[in-house]
Amino acid sequence: MTRVEVRKGEELEKALRKFKTKIRREGVIDEIKKREFYEKPSQRRRKRKEAARRREIKRRRETE
Repeated sequence: MTRVEVRKGEELEKALRKFKTKIRREGVIDEIKKREFYEKPSQRRRKRKEAARRREIKRRRETE
């Protein structure tokens, strides 16, 4: 459970901003998006393979 300490007299908008950044850092948003729809294992493998290919291309481009 994510908690944010709100100080006395602190604005709601500021506390909400703190909360949003905290859950973003913890990866909660990414996890929710990932679990929003069922993804077949073959689709997951294909997605991972494609991401690895893109990372490799980017890495090669940076070394040149």
